[in-house]
Order: sequence, then structure tokens, then C-alpha cells
Amino acid sequence: MNEIKCGFPRVIQVFGDCLERASSLLSASGVKAYVEGAQTICKMGRGEEPVLAYLEEMPLTASILGEEIIPKIVEFVRSLSRTPNGRAIAPFLESMISVAKALESRGLFLEYMALVKETMKRTTPRVHGIDAMYPSACLAEFLSSVPRLFRELSLAGVRNWVESGIAGHAHDPDSQKSYFLLQSADSLAILQRERHGTLFFDNEKKLDHYLRGMWEREASFIPYSKAYDILRKPVPYHDDLGIHLPDVYDDLPEVRGIDRYRALLAHLCAHLKWTSPVIADNLSPFQRIAAEIFEDSRVEYLAMKQYPGLSKIWKKLHPVPKEGACPEGWSEIRHRLFTLSRAMLDPDHGYRNQAILKHSAKFLEVMKNGPSSTEEMVNLGVQFIAETRVRSDLSAKIFFDDTEVEYRDDNRLMWRFIEEGDEEEYDRKPDRRHESGEMERLPPRLYPEWDNSRGHYLPDWVSVYEHLHPKGSPSKIDNLLSRHRALAKRLEKLIDLLKPQNRVRIRYQEEGAELDIDVAIRSLIDLRSGAWPDSRINMNHRHDGRSIAVSLLLDLSASLADIPAGGTRTKLEISQEAVSLLAWAVEKIGDPLAIGGFHSDTRHEVRYFHFKGYGEHWGEQVKGRLAAMEAGFSTRMGAALRHAGHYLSHQQADKKLLLVLTDGEPSDVDVQDPKFLTADARMAVRELGAKGIYAYCISLDKKADEYVSDIFGSHYAVIDNVESLPDRLPSLFMTLTK
Repeated sequence: MNEIKCGFPRVIQVFGDCLERASSLLSASGVKAYVEGAQTICKMGRGEEPVLAYLEEMPLTASILGEEIIPKIVEFVRSLSRTPNGRAIAPFLESMISVAKALESRGLFLEYMALVKETMKRTTPRVHGIDAMYPSACLAEFLSSVPRLFRELSLAGVRNWVESGIAGHAHDPDSQKSYFLLQSADSLAILQRERHGTLFFDNEKKLDHYLRGMWEREASFIPYSKAYDILRKPVPYHDDLGIHLPDVYDDLPEVRGIDRYRALLAHLCAHLKWTSPVIADNLSPFQRIAAEIFEDSRVEYLAMKQYPGLSKIWKKLHPVPKEGACPEGWSEIRHRLFTLSRAMLDPDHGYRNQAILKHSAKFLEVMKNGPSSTEEMVNLGVQFIAETRVRSDLSAKIFFDDTEVEYRDDNRLMWRFIEEGDEEEYDRKPDRRHESGEMERLPPRLYPEWDNSRGHYLPDWVSVYEHLHPKGSPSKIDNLLSRHRALAKRLEKLIDLLKPQNRVRIRYQEEGAELDIDVAIRSLIDLRSGAWPDSRINMNHRHDGRSIAVSLLLDLSASLADIPAGGTRTKLEISQEAVSLLAWAVEKIGDPLAIGGFHSDTRHEVRYFHFKGYGEHWGEQVKGRLAAMEAGFSTRMGAALRHAGHYLSHQQADKKLLLVLTDGEPSDVDVQDPKFLTADARMAVRELGAKGIYAYCISLDKKADEYVSDIFGSHYAVIDNVESLPDRLPSLFMTLTK
């Protein structure tokens, strides 16, 4: 697009030069969005000033904040144009480059636009509690002052300044206008009051030189404001975009704001240099935070060895937890861990707690004997939690005093999560063996188990080991499916009824993708007739479709290898047919489906096998795994339910269904009480329900009525004739999800 349809001569005159500048700063798609935005603003009927301001300021703004900001700014301007605040559009567009240069973050710029909208709303005159058809008393004035405000304040400071102006002059529009024009004494006084701290914007070059000179690294800085996220309290972190850090740091009694930035960057660079990611999925939250404490201390130890001066600043910034400060009945897990953190940072800590002394000494021994590794720190963290655990750690009341180390990042660099991609996509194949012949596998994921006789959980009681099931011959599954061609044809008719249908119109919308002609004509008739027209003349569309995620959990205990009475094939072979038919049917429908299986050999060895992941299509890989399915050992159902639910809970779906296919009662060789594991499975089903997961059991055990209702309530079906499973399983699924 190299021209613009616009009736303003000045716009036509400058458009060519502006387009040439935009082409030098933006990609082809960015230039297209830029021109389309100019066309949209031109059609708003707000004069030539907004169009000229947009053409002049948008290219550099988009190059700083990213081209994705263009449509968001255009939409924001459109929303302003629908209000009586049309005169504020030009000041907003003229000042946006000043804001972009100060914030250098698309996220912060969006927060700034939200502040503008909030200011407009709160300064608009209201009559009897309803917005009157008058413009904001001071929105345009505020936007004209924005360049100066952002030269001197952080986004949080600007927000506080605005809040003071709105609250202090709510009933006096003239004085409020003077305030927002930075002409009144109280406006300048509050501006001076908010100018505390060290602004990132003022020190970006210094920090960039520090990063290059001390750590030989280059990185983009992405500042964020803590004022807009009080509940979550964002902390620094590093990702593919760069280093995310606060937009302002206050000076502390012994540490300047610029030194707080340097302490943060030193810690993060130490992680980038010495931390190697490890798999997090099978560690409990307590174990992870303990491992993070040890790893933070390890990289700081290595950094202080290289730059001894860091010790002084980190000791000043690290809190000093007081022994015995945690009230009785509160969880002291964080306090205990950060006491350990202080002890590992400062050899002259003065603590007397034996556990703190023992584990800080262990840490120093590992570091002095070197080289150390992230995995060693994980092991130390797990040991610390195991040896120092007390009952009160599970209390909902957590003691936070002196446990926040603000210069440390969120440790996302340290962890890899299997569920971020798909659970079957390990770097390490689970059947790979060491030279000794022993199988290499992921560390266990620990789950609690419900002790019904005592009425409480046994924490971290069961170890679940994950495996990607080895593959067999996919042709075996193809041969099994060929027996059911007639059933497949019947299923296809049902599948057509369950597939997402065509688009459905959502009418009577204030804003929408299309004009609803019928409503628009009716509104025009109303207007011509003297009646108030309906402004909801737009419409959107949505798919009248499904939003269902399914996990199929297979009981792979030894009894699955049995041949049912009067049958010729094992339950395992029949289950392979049924599961394959179901997977084929779900693939046709388009629902995300995962297939997992489990068996157990005591609480220390629950094996969970992945056959199909949510993002994996029905094909040769999945068929090969199902073809190699084997039966063995026992049925510790509760742990398997929790593990399958863990992955299902991460799926984005309106309905989450966990189907359990089993042929017997929960049992294991290390459990004498037959009701113990049944009660635990019942509790696991309740936990799933609390997460919004619907659990349904399909049992092949003719005696299942005696116990399955205790676990699943009324959500179960018993299939007496096992040979009918290939027919019944897909039909049951469709009934549950229609």
C-alpha cells in the first residue's frame, strides 16, 4: 500500500515522506498495518491533526514497542473517538513517542493506555450517577503534560500524580485543569514528591555498559512497573526477549538505586553463566524452592569468587531472618529456607540451628571441592526438605517476614517442564540404558496418599516414574482395526454430529467484525421516526463447537493378561482394539486426547506410561506404542489418577474428562487393608472434581459394583461382556461429550 484515501490536502502532501520513513523502520506487514491505521483514523472525522500526528509518531513508536502495538493504538484511538473526548486524540498521538521512549515496553505502554482511559472515565462529568454527554474536564491537558511527566517519573509515579489530581480537585474543574497542565503549586509539589528513586530510563546506558564490561553480555532490557501488579508482585526474570526488571528502584539507607540494579544484573548473569536447566515436573513445590535457594547460593558463590566486591552489596540486600521468629502453628518453610540462604551467603551468620549449620556446611563442602552443578543443588534441596520437614509446614498460614530477596530472579532459567511442550517429548528416551544395563529414567514425581484410618494425607508418599512407552509394530493395530470396519462406519455418522458446526452470529453488538444490516436499517428507521436508535448495529461470529480435553487412563495391571471366561482373546488385546478405535474417533472429532497407562510395584514404584500426548496426532508413533502395550504388577489407582489429572488440568478447555479403563479393584503388594487404596482413589477423584475435572470409570470387572461406586459415585459403567468393549468404549465417550 503506497497511497492513502484521505480528503485532507496536508495529509496527502506529507504521506509520501512518512511512508518512506516507516518503510525504513518497519517490516512490510508493519508498513501495511501502519497505512491501514492511518486510513482508519482519517475516516473518524476528527480532522487532520490526529492523522498527521499518527503518521509522524507511529513508525518510531512501533519500532521501539514492536509492530503489534499498531492495531492496539488504532483501536484505542477509535474508542476515544466514540466519546466526547475527540480533542484528546491528537495530544495522545503526539505524546506517545515520549512515553514509548521512557517505558520501552509494550506491556507498560498498554498499562499507560489503561491509565489514560481510567483518567478519562474518572474526570468525565456525571449526572445522577450517569456519564453526561460532556468531555473529560482535563484529559487533553493531562496528555499535553505527559512528555514532561515521563521524563521525570516512572509509570508508578505518573499514576500516583494522576490519582492525586483526580482526588484533590474532584469538585473544582478549573483547578483540576490547572493541576493537569502542571501550572498549580500542588501539582508541582506532588511531581517533586514522586521523583524519588532511580529511574531505569535515566540509567539504561550505565547498566548496558555494566553488562558488557563486567559480564561480557548483551541483552535487551524490558522494564515493568510494580505499581500495577500489587497482588502478584512481579520479580525480575530473563527470557528470549531479554531481561525484565523494575522501571524504578528507590535508594535504601546503605544501597543506592543504581547499585540495586547492578546487584540484580550480577545475579541474573551468574545464572546465565553457570546454571544448567533441570527437569522440574517430578519435584514438589517445597523441593523446587529449596533447590532454587541452593542454586541461587551456588551461582552467587561462583560470582563472588570472580568479583569479591559483590559480597558486600548482596549481604546488604539479603534479609537477615531471625531465628525463632515464626509464630506457633504457622508454616515456617520459607523462613527456614531463607535463613539457610543467609547462612550460605554470609559465613558470619551467627545461627545456631543444627539443620541450618549442617546443610550450609554441606553446601560449602560441595563448592570448595568443585566443580559443582545445578543437579547437585537439586539433590541438596531435596535432602534439606526431607530432613527438616515438620507438620506445620503444611499450614495455610505462611510466615513471610524477611524472606523476600528482591535482587534475585524467579529462577525460570533453572527449570524445564515436560508439560510446556508435550509429555511424550523428552530429550532423554526412557528406555535408554547406562553401561551397567540399568535403565535411565526421570526422577520420580511424589504424590500424597490418603490414610483413611487416620483421617489425613501421607505427604510425598508415592513415587510415580514416567516412561514414554517403547514402540512395537503399528501394523498390529491396523490389523485389529480392520476387524471393525462396520463399526467404524457407524461411528463416522455419530462423529459428524459431534464435530464443531458452522459459525454462529452474535448479534446486537456495540462493536463487532461486521455491520448487521437488518439492525442497522431498523435503527435508521427509528432515527427518522424520532425514536432513539439502537446503537448495537454490529455483529461478531463464533464457532458453535466443542471445548473438551480428554485423558484416557489405562489400568495395565497383571490381570489384564487374563482371558475372560468363554473368550479366546486376552483383555489386553480387546483393550488395544477399543482404545485404538476411541483414539481414531477422537482424532476425527478434533478433541485433544492423551492416553496413559499405569501399574505399580509398591508405593515406591508406580510406573506411568505415555502412549499419546495431547498435541500428538493419531499415527504410526502412537499405534506403535499401543501395539507394544504389556500387562504386569498391581493397581495403585490414586497416584495414577493424580498424575493424569496433573497434565489434564493444564489443558485449555471448558470441559475436562478423565476416562479410566480398569478391570479390578485398587491393590498393591505393600498394602494389607483392601479399603486403604479404595479410599485413596476416592479422595483422588474428589481432588480432580475440585479442579474441574470429570472422572468416569469403565470397569471390565463383573464384581465392580461392590467397590467402584465408592470411588466414582454414579460416574461409572460396568461392561460384563468384555468382547463388546470396542463397541461400547467409543459410544460411551460420545454420550459423555455430546
